[in-house]
Amino acid sequence: MGCGRVGSTLAQTIESNGHSVAVIDQNPDAFRRLPAGFSGHRVTGVGFDRDTLKQAGIEDTYGFAAVSDGDNSNVLAARVARETFGVEHVVARIYDPHRAEVFQRLGIPTVATVRWTADQVLRRMLPLGATDEYRDPSGAVRLAEVDYHPGWLGLSVRRIEATTGARVAFLTRYAEGTIVGPDTLLQENDVLHVLMHRDDAPRVERLLTHAPGPEHEEQF
Repeated sequence: MGCGRVGSTLAQTIESNGHSVAVIDQNPDAFRRLPAGFSGHRVTGVGFDRDTLKQAGIEDTYGFAAVSDGDNSNVLAARVARETFGVEHVVARIYDPHRAEVFQRLGIPTVATVRWTADQVLRRMLPLGATDEYRDPSGAVRLAEVDYHPGWLGLSVRRIEATTGARVAFLTRYAEGTIVGPDTLLQENDVLHVLMHRDDAPRVERLLTHAPGPEHEEQF
């Protein structure tokens, strides 16, 4: 739902991956953003209207993305898709970061555009400790990019996990994601991505942004 820049890009990408796509927008002129060769279904209407959704094929769909310019419309459409039509894979774009947290707790996966953009800009300007990349619908589990003290360089994932109690999910090394093992060593310029409980985050950030202590020495 929504054929703006995000919606049209999503539609093109999904179709190029071999899937069939339907795009809903109230403004028929919005479909001009789709490429000439786009073969998906174009539906003019309100994205949370049941008849419009049925026309788009909601009763036989795998996933639904609500990416219009309106937070309320996106959340309402996402809820109708999930609760009325039983679509399992639903996501809504939300501009208001406070609303996004509420809807996440209601079980509606959201992409908080403003918060994500602000975090990414700040991440490149200031050392912040941790920046959320994902939270589960309850908000209890965080996947975060975490800053670390240079003293951690050369130490193993096993040491990081033993000290912090968090899980190292993966590293970004030379701009590529890298799955880690317990003996993987942290290298200069690695980006550290950590899974942790919400309540543990301040402690994990504090430990990683300071030099490691003598406890939990490496065992060989």
